[in-house]
Amino acid sequence: MAIKNGDKIKVEYEGKLEDGTVFDSSTHGDHSHPLEFEVGAGKVIKGFDEAVVGMRVNEEKEFTIKSADAYGEPNDKAIQKLPRDKLPKDQEPKEGMMLTMQTADGKQANAKIVKVEEKEITIDMNHPLAGKDLTFKIKVLEVN
Repeated sequence: MAIKNGDKIKVEYEGKLEDGTVFDSSTHGDHSHPLEFEVGAGKVIKGFDEAVVGMRVNEEKEFTIKSADAYGEPNDKAIQKLPRDKLPKDQEPKEGMMLTMQTADGKQANAKIVKVEEKEITIDMNHPLAGKDLTFKIKVLEVN
């Protein structure tokens, strides 16, 4: 039976950047378990949702998702300067550190410190994969 919107599926996957670097995998690292989601429900990035439609159990596929259908393009407004005195005093800020911020609407967002100066730091709240094309290799394990 071909996968359609509304089906609940389970897939193994490996995600790579254009240079071949693996950024996520269902068999290694943080997410070492199959990905389960409802097709068409917006629980995964748009290009991934669209790519599984029509596939069948045990079918494998490799596809590339352009950044616009993945995490979008970087947004200059997501790069902001903060006074250092607004940061916790117990840790010295360093470039590359990740912070968890609260947005104006109360949601939590991750931010990466991209520059540290004497009186302020510059943070980037863009998704780390913004602006990147992503290649996935997937195998459908289950369709419900």
